[in-house]
Amino acid sequence: MKRLLTALILAATAAAAAGTEEFATDAGPLRLTPIQHASLMLQAGGKVLYIDPAQGKYDALPPADYILITDIHGDHLAPAVIGKLKKAGTVIVAPKAVAEKVAGCTVISNGENKTIGDFKVEAIPMYNLKPAANGTFYHDKGRGNGYLLTYGGKRFYFSGDTDAIPEMKALRNIDVAFVCMNLPYTMPPEVAAEAVRAFHPAVVYPYHYSGSDLALFSKALEGSGIEVRVRDWYPK
Repeated sequence: MKRLLTALILAATAAAAAGTEEFATDAGPLRLTPIQHASLMLQAGGKVLYIDPAQGKYDALPPADYILITDIHGDHLAPAVIGKLKKAGTVIVAPKAVAEKVAGCTVISNGENKTIGDFKVEAIPMYNLKPAANGTFYHDKGRGNGYLLTYGGKRFYFSGDTDAIPEMKALRNIDVAFVCMNLPYTMPPEVAAEAVRAFHPAVVYPYHYSGSDLALFSKALEGSGIEVRVRDWYPK
């Protein structure tokens, strides 16, 4: 009992230090904690959900009920971290390319949806529009997933690694969006802002932004009515 209490206190302290955000939903509060780069934790209804647990520190964080993975790259997929967070009954939802590297995944492909607990999960395409200099794509169409999570009537979008693709611009009724930006792997801040203007979430967080000028992103959304929340995703 003492150990459990200590673990809960440590987890709460770590979450607070990381800047946990809280959102009201019809099913009660959802707490969201940035961890690092593209990695984050959601807590709602007594359950813990991680998206792309790969970078950052996890020792003081609680084990996972659910894990969502977007793609095979090392800043999104870290089997050792997944192994640390897993417990009996943990559900891992991922595209086929990830399932080929991590045993026991529930596979979800672009355009599909699944329900895990009280979360509805929709797989949104994520891909590059132009090839790299060598003619290949960092993110091939159909390989990875962005995710749209619905909990208690609130809709949360996590872009994964993508350009400003038509499927992103066509999204509607998004309450909170997490949108990537960094060259050469995804898109520059101005292009990310253009995509955000198109689908017009109520709130947007830039994430996966290493080396990007977030002031350009924020300026490009001035006057749009979209609330831009800039947070530190690269703790020292």
